[in-house]
This record gives sequence, C-alpha cells and structure tokens, in this order.
Amino acid sequence: MSKVIIFPTDTVYGIGTPIFDVEGIERIYKIKHRPLDKPLACLCANLEQIEKIAYVTEDAKKLINRFLPGALTLILNSKEEVIEKIGYKTIGVRIPNSKIALDILLENGPMLTTSVNESGLVPENEYEDVLRDFGKYVDKVYDTDHKSSSIPSTVLLINDNSIKILREGEIKEEEIKALLK
Repeated sequence: MSKVIIFPTDTVYGIGTPIFDVEGIERIYKIKHRPLDKPLACLCANLEQIEKIAYVTEDAKKLINRFLPGALTLILNSKEEVIEKIGYKTIGVRIPNSKIALDILLENGPMLTTSVNESGLVPENEYEDVLRDFGKYVDKVYDTDHKSSSIPSTVLLINDNSIKILREGEIKEEEIKALLK
C-alpha cells in the first residue's frame, strides 16, 4: 500500500510520498491533475539523505551548508538508483526549515513532494482548506499551528561547472553569488 501524505513545510503545505513509492507518485499526479512531464521535488531531512539520491558538487555543499534548512531547491544529477526506479536524470532537493516536516522526513526518508493544489492553481495553505479539498485522497493530513510562508523556494540548476537560477524566491541572487565567489 502506498503512502501519500500532506504535511506543512516552511513554504507551503506539501503532498508527498517516499521517493521510490511508484504507486504513491502516480497517486499524486492523479490527485493534482499534474502533467506527467513535470517532475516532483524531493524533500530531505539532511545532507546525508541528499547524498543517497544525488551527486552533490562542492558548490552545492556550500549552498546546502549556508541556506538549508530553508527555502532553496537545488536541481542536481541523480544517482543511478533514482534514474532506474523513477526515471529522474536530475532531481530537485530541499531541506525544509520545519520541525514537523523534518520529523516526517527522518521517519520516511526522502519524499517526492509538490504543493497542495490543483495543478496550475495557487497552492492551498490553510489546514481547513487542504483537509476539505484533498483530505479524502490521501492517507493522512498533518496539522500545525506554524504559519508557512507563501514565498516559494529559490530554485538553482547545478551542473558540474555552472549554476543557473531558474526561480528567485526567498533567497536572492546576490546572496548566492556572494557565497560562491
């Protein structure tokens, strides 16, 4: 039985499943009506979990040590097991700055996640709305009294020799460039 859960993070509520739960991944795409060509990001509890699924460059380690946990997603080259089991040649990874999310990730391992919303619409970020609109489709919805940010994470694509900002969010380009110079 696959496990699909909804839980609060430091940005928005996420809907997620363990990284290699293919049935759970399919459920998320169906629940959100998400196009299959839009990959899910992977939330991890720590650097060790990231290193199990992706190749971490020296620049990526600097960024992880400085900005994570936090609102930064790094797109890294996937390890072979990820490519074989779920077909992702690259994978977006992030460590959320949320105790409840980190506890869930420590218990379940890395989880493929995305925001809770109908694909293309604004993410839902109030517990009651999430429960009403998505609760019947998942195995569990976690509540929190912590208010999440509505600002999305900054997304960086990291190859062997280059770093490209795909989306600027809470962490600004100047901060990234200052760290990596």
